[in-house]
Amino acid sequence: MTEANSAPVGTQAKVAASLRRRYAAEMRFRAYGILAIAVGLAFVGFLFYSIISNGYTSFRQTYLAVDVEYAAELIDPEGGRSAEALQAADYAAVIKASLRAQFPAVEGRSSLRHLYGTVSNAAEVTLRDRVLAHPELIGTRETLWLMADDHVDTFVKGKIDRRLPESDRPIADEEIEWLDQMRAQKRIDVRFNRAFFTNGDSREPEQAGVAGALAGSALTLMITLLLSFPVGVAAAIYLEEFAPKNFWTDVIEVNINNLAAVPSIVFGLLGLAMFIQFFGLPRSAPLVGGLVLSLMTLPTIIIAGRASLKAVPPSIREAALGMGASRVQMVLHHVLPLALPGMLTGTIIGMARALGESAPLLMIGMVAFIVDVPHGVSDPSTVLPVQIYLWARSPERAFVERTSGAIIVLLGFLLVMNAAAVILRKRFERRW
Repeated sequence: MTEANSAPVGTQAKVAASLRRRYAAEMRFRAYGILAIAVGLAFVGFLFYSIISNGYTSFRQTYLAVDVEYAAELIDPEGGRSAEALQAADYAAVIKASLRAQFPAVEGRSSLRHLYGTVSNAAEVTLRDRVLAHPELIGTRETLWLMADDHVDTFVKGKIDRRLPESDRPIADEEIEWLDQMRAQKRIDVRFNRAFFTNGDSREPEQAGVAGALAGSALTLMITLLLSFPVGVAAAIYLEEFAPKNFWTDVIEVNINNLAAVPSIVFGLLGLAMFIQFFGLPRSAPLVGGLVLSLMTLPTIIIAGRASLKAVPPSIREAALGMGASRVQMVLHHVLPLALPGMLTGTIIGMARALGESAPLLMIGMVAFIVDVPHGVSDPSTVLPVQIYLWARSPERAFVERTSGAIIVLLGFLLVMNAAAVILRKRFERRW
């Protein structure tokens, strides 16, 4: 009896031990999964923290209050008040004379150069526009808020440690003393940086903006959408609903899947050889950029479109054909409306990928330094990823801030596109 009862007890113990090991392994697997997610979220959080902490200050700009003396002998010595004379006046001399009058104790060539360098070159344009709009200001004096230079702006925002030796920072000790005096007199103000959203690119960091890159990205994506969406949807419908299943359609499907995995720079080389060298289209234009990105996004849209069509139940097709509809009516009136949300989602994903691409656009010349904001698809322009690339290569410290700010704008653009995809999907989604 003892041997007969001991066998089941031993078996139960082995089964219980096996179950404990199995449950322990499952718990470890879950712990590894949670740890992997936590590590991934930590890296993503660090990335966003780094970008936002470096870039949010680019949306603010430092201004200095300067008592400007509109000296007639410097602006309009002849007294004619003609627009040509006011346009060509030496406003840099006006600013320098005003700064010397505000800080009369400053002497010496080096100190004066530092004093003049506290104000941005954009101040000359500000004075010129103001005098052209109000010629009656000539001969008077007023306090005007002028844009500070990039190293002053960086210091005021706390990105330069004043405790460092003078040789290790881009701002001199005497400049810090002048700024402390102006701060005590409430002559320093940090305002919303409208120029960052209204200006094009510039060699001066405080004057550089993303308006040109935003306009170029919008025009390029418009061309991409107008070309890739109808062609991609039509190709997906034909291949899924009408094309015969034979050797040639298999070859087409394999090539479409392969094109979706081709590196983007290859499409840039294709665009350079075909659109620019063969057809003679202008370099660095949204038209060529849109054509290149259309070639790149077409495989993604076609694959997503075919997957959406396959997801429509066969009963929808059978019911439509059973009611006497033709194949074209069945597809356009019944299948396509049900597959449209998935197609739109695939299109937005393809457009988001196109927005973040820079390699194919570098090959067609969209890496040029563009100051003016483009107004047409044939105007020279750049796009946000290329603008970020250009600013990241700049040696000025203030461009680090502008680079992170442009990345924030790009991420905001992507969030808007993804939100549009969700809204469109909800808008056109139908249940069966």
